[in-house]
Amino acid sequence: MASAVIEQIRANLSQKREGIVEWLRTTPQSRRQVRLGPAEEQALQAHLVAIDRALEKAAAETLGTCTVCHESVEDSLLEMDYTAEVCLDHLSSEEMRHLEFDLELAQSVQKSLLPQQTPDVPGLEVAAFSRPAQILGGDYFDFFRFQDGIGGLAIADVAGHGLSAGLHMAGVQALLRTLVPVNAYPAEVVLHLQRLLIHNVRFSTFVTLFLGSFDQATRLLTYCNAGHNPPLLLRAQSRSGVDPLQWLEPTGAAIGLLEESQYREESVRLEPGDILLLYTDGVTEASDEQGKQFGQERLAEIVGRQAGRAVGDLVRAVREEVLQFTQREALADDATIVACRVSG
Repeated sequence: MASAVIEQIRANLSQKREGIVEWLRTTPQSRRQVRLGPAEEQALQAHLVAIDRALEKAAAETLGTCTVCHESVEDSLLEMDYTAEVCLDHLSSEEMRHLEFDLELAQSVQKSLLPQQTPDVPGLEVAAFSRPAQILGGDYFDFFRFQDGIGGLAIADVAGHGLSAGLHMAGVQALLRTLVPVNAYPAEVVLHLQRLLIHNVRFSTFVTLFLGSFDQATRLLTYCNAGHNPPLLLRAQSRSGVDPLQWLEPTGAAIGLLEESQYREESVRLEPGDILLLYTDGVTEASDEQGKQFGQERLAEIVGRQAGRAVGDLVRAVREEVLQFTQREALADDATIVACRVSG
């Protein structure tokens, strides 16, 4: 008879598979490509194959059977990685080190859930707004210090909204607060998140994430965009032959969406007065009564028009324009806006 953990894995994987298939069926090609980043859509099929293989093993009651001794793999190990095929007694030294690291990380995550003060990002004037569509939401933004002391910022969005998305986002928040201080580069952090969550039975969806570091001395913004809506960069000073408006496109797929993901970093040097606007799709996909979406072009036009105002006023202006566009007091999806201006 299958254990309770196997039944939980089967239920969660079925839910995850249904969610991905429904997302593929209902999401326009342009939005799918943003979530996938530079990866081809066929790469998503590899993850579906891995899910199907696990579901087949669960149905045959062979999931979690050790390939060495043919006994059951420990439940705690399966909860961390449902593809585990070797029990604790037969792990190699390297595999045991990885497991110990993950267990220590999980312990640190629990401690990091305690309330903490949010630091600012040196060299940036920052303002933010976030409102869930329901009591709990799947949007998230935060500020950090990387291993070398350089300031960092993040915005993320769990697929869906409500209680389930909020619970998943709490885990992502805790992992980020644990991983960023011990890593020097955004892409390293994103890759760690992918590895920790892709086969974790308790994480049954995907999350988009933009994670950047900003060096005040060089004004260099280094970022990894894991399938998140491209942030808007508006230059304060126009340069000959250069568009003052730039979108920071994805450099990798959303976390938990592909079986194998690669994440690269991009860097851009900012100048005093430049504005960086981070947002979630609850802003650009807000719809009016006819179903027309607010859109990126409208967002860019508003930011350009309001660029001379304080960042707090800029955030409020975007929020008011969105609400006016939708002609309603509440938004249908979680919405988050983070505006940053480079200090002089």
